[in-house]
Amino acid sequence: MTISTISAAGTNPAGQSSNIGIQDFLKILTTQLNNQDPLKPMDNQDFVAQIAQFATLEQSRQLNSKLESMLSLQGSTQSVGLLGKKVDVEFNGSVLSGDVTALSLASGQPVMTIKTATGEFRDGIMLAQILNIRV
Repeated sequence: MTISTISAAGTNPAGQSSNIGIQDFLKILTTQLNNQDPLKPMDNQDFVAQIAQFATLEQSRQLNSKLESMLSLQGSTQSVGLLGKKVDVEFNGSVLSGDVTALSLASGQPVMTIKTATGEFRDGIMLAQILNIRV
């Protein structure tokens, strides 16, 4: 049985673009109105329903964008609390333990430096690599 991957909520599979804006919607709606059958014009309720659906879709898109920004900021804020803590991280296929000594941001994502028990510094540790946090 083959299991295919799925994309995360709010993302587009295969890099498809879904950046349709109000101008694009209005062009589609205008074209639809221009090409409708004069003997069977578009019902006003359908017209209003389409506008309401697009407004809802646009608001959902903006909400998703703001939530992504908020989650990124929250991860950055929480990572500050790791300074000075002992952590176990997955590093090159093995578990590495050490103290978080530095924190920086790379593309909006927190990146840590840890100091191992042998005194070595390991840079480029991401939050997703942390397995355990000790006090």
